[in-house]
Amino acid sequence: MTKVYAIVATIVAAAFVGWMGWNKFVSQSGDAFAECRQGQVAGGDIGGPFTLVDTGGKTVTDKDVITKPSLVYFGYTFCPDVCPLDMARNVEAVDRLDAQGIDVNPVFITIDPERDTPEALADYAYNMHPKLVALTGSPEQVRAASQAYKTFFKKRETGDEYYLMDHSTFTYLVLPGTGFVDFFRQEVTSDKMAESVACFVKAGKARS
Repeated sequence: MTKVYAIVATIVAAAFVGWMGWNKFVSQSGDAFAECRQGQVAGGDIGGPFTLVDTGGKTVTDKDVITKPSLVYFGYTFCPDVCPLDMARNVEAVDRLDAQGIDVNPVFITIDPERDTPEALADYAYNMHPKLVALTGSPEQVRAASQAYKTFFKKRETGDEYYLMDHSTFTYLVLPGTGFVDFFRQEVTSDKMAESVACFVKAGKARS
């Protein structure tokens, strides 16, 4: 199972960088966040408006969600291995940042709205982290959010309720008023993630 996810992640990573193209790479002289980047990719067309549903069943937009620096991840609660590890890393980074006085929200957007209802995500958020913002929506809303962030997901048709999803595994750093600034791959540790996010937050304050 892990090998399948690794293959999918590798293919999506290559496609992701290829799609951005060399014109999206910026020199340090023109990038206020250059020293902070892990992914080496500027914002460009990644991210943008979305409309989803929170754990209380309320319709929310990106403006309601990205009110502070946010680590955005697309996954699903039935995921057996990749998502739990990625999310554990993300919330650990959030705790490390909290200890530095930097307030960051972990955001989980499901790619499996069929099973991940607001109620299911409420339980997931309760067990994962007190700050976790968990979002679902209609299949169309989820697809639109995924397309905005250039993520990949596909349901494995098994004919039963225990199906799995193939999906990309990037975590996106999004700053309010700025938008997407970087992404983190699976191999980035919570320490490195927290260090990079802190750099972005401080650089953002210096710009304003």
